[in-house]
Amino acid sequence: MTHFLRRHWFLAALLVLIPGGLGLGLEFGEQVTGFGKFANPRWITAAALFLMSFTLDSSQLRRSLASPGPVVLATLVNFALIPLLALIIAPLQLTRDFQYGLLIAASAPCTMAAASVWTRQAGGNDAVSLLVTLVTNSVCVVVTPFWIRMGTGADVELGFDQMSSRLLMAVLIPGLVGQLLRLSKPMREFAVAHKPQISVVAMACILVLVLASASECGLQLGTGGAVPDLQAIVLVWISCIALHLIAMQVALLIAKAMGRRSHIPDILAELEQREPSSLHRCRLGDPRQSHLSRLPQLPRSMHHDRW
Repeated sequence: MTHFLRRHWFLAALLVLIPGGLGLGLEFGEQVTGFGKFANPRWITAAALFLMSFTLDSSQLRRSLASPGPVVLATLVNFALIPLLALIIAPLQLTRDFQYGLLIAASAPCTMAAASVWTRQAGGNDAVSLLVTLVTNSVCVVVTPFWIRMGTGADVELGFDQMSSRLLMAVLIPGLVGQLLRLSKPMREFAVAHKPQISVVAMACILVLVLASASECGLQLGTGGAVPDLQAIVLVWISCIALHLIAMQVALLIAKAMGRRSHIPDILAELEQREPSSLHRCRLGDPRQSHLSRLPQLPRSMHHDRW
């Protein structure tokens, strides 16, 4: 048991923090909002990406730019295949809230922090995850509203200026600073020597985001009216798992067909990391707006997207 926890402590922590956070939000309600303000997602995301960039070999970025196949494939799976699948699966949900929540989760860009952490955990290429983060979050202002409009009929405005500022502060600047520090030989040697420990700190940042997101989801469920039936929750959870598995299998088959077996871990570890939290700040010009602001939080958390 000790060996298992030592090797899989991050997954074990997720199994505890997700239901624990939901329970905290449901039980204590508004009292958990203070923790959500303390765990500012933008700064925690920036810290995690700085740590990942600081320990990232610069040569990996150059190789990924020279051979962008994995980046293109992961981006297409994220912004084409998964939303299409969600359009098929969403009508099967038992509540309208879960239908919209699943569509929002599937249409959102790659998460800003968890992608790099998960990719490194899986032994993949950190550079691929970082580049896909940049690409998907750059074009989401066009692609995400398109898919949400296709699935719900709602007009969504993400705000280019706001998204650009968020991308700059949470991704570009931390990543650039981390790489610039590596230009110093002592700092580079420190990063190489302490890479495992620094990676653990980055993963701890993700766990803080998970707890904050789960508690916020519990708060939304507790204040949003009647809690949905267990059958509806189980169905949307299975739907999220199905989206992940289908996307991974398709990416695996395409990667093999492309003859890029060495890049398969890079693609599979990263392509499922998504970030709908930016949709908190969108404006939905549709009379059904009330349905898009409550229980959709639950499918998004199931999709491990807000990390």
